[in-house]
Amino acid sequence: MTEEERLAWFEAQAEEAYYKMYDARTPGDATARYSDAKEFFRSAIQAARGLGKSEVAARLDARLAHVKAVFRSQFC
Repeated sequence: MTEEERLAWFEAQAEEAYYKMYDARTPGDATARYSDAKEFFRSAIQAARGLGKSEVAARLDARLAHVKAVFRSQFC
């Protein structure tokens, strides 16, 4: 897997975990999916920075901030 593919994989996993928050049947499940999303977004941000893609890292950082805000407003 190339670094570009790795970045794309992390981002896809982060988005999948985010969407699974909405399908969670318990608060604990939602929290676990939120934790997964944060971890994958952080890994994607790190990969983007490693590739010198500061604009992508900034976009992903903004997306992570959005996910955090949604979780705090809807699941807490």
